[in-house]
Amino acid sequence: MSAPAPVEVGGEYDVHIEDIAREGDGIARVEGFVIFVADTKVGDDARIQIDKVMRRFAIGHKV
Repeated sequence: MSAPAPVEVGGEYDVHIEDIAREGDGIARVEGFVIFVADTKVGDDARIQIDKVMRRFAIGHKV
C-alpha cells in the first residue's frame, strides 16, 4: 500500500521546477512526490495550486 500523497487538491505550495516532462510541463517535487506544472521551465520558482492528485503524481498550475 502506498503512502498518501503529501499534497492535496486545492493546496498551495512553493516549488522549484527541476525538469521538463515530454509534454512540456514543468516537473516539481514536494517530499519527493512528482507534480506536473504547466507554463513553467527548468529553474523556475513558483507558487502552485494542486488541481488533481493521482497515485504516483499530481497536476497543478501557477497561482
